[in-house]
Amino acid sequence: MVTGVPNVTRNVITGYGNGGFRIGDRRHEGSLIVFPDVVTSWPVAEVTDVTPAALAEVVARSQRVDILLIGCGDVSDVPTRDVREFLRTHGIVVDAMTTGAACRTYNILMAEERLVAVALVAV
Repeated sequence: MVTGVPNVTRNVITGYGNGGFRIGDRRHEGSLIVFPDVVTSWPVAEVTDVTPAALAEVVARSQRVDILLIGCGDVSDVPTRDVREFLRTHGIVVDAMTTGAACRTYNILMAEERLVAVALVAV
């Protein structure tokens, strides 16, 4: 028996596709921002919709986010300079990749107890 280990539920991405995501055993429709402890809807349909304003919730939690992964849909794209600079001024490193790669990378970084969040464009 292990003692002294907190029972913390973390949001693990267990599936994606058909316009949504499976976080643990719950299905979520549409684009999302996923933190280890919170899942929120994200009004972004494609990576060109990603703006500093669209990432305000991530910045509001910047004390608990060092790395933001952006899942860009089926293709990898680079966030605009404005987005990168906005996040950098708040101490957040951003990395963009396909949505599938972002889901997998988030799960790995979260399991390593890194301060990570992922913003996912639904596929």
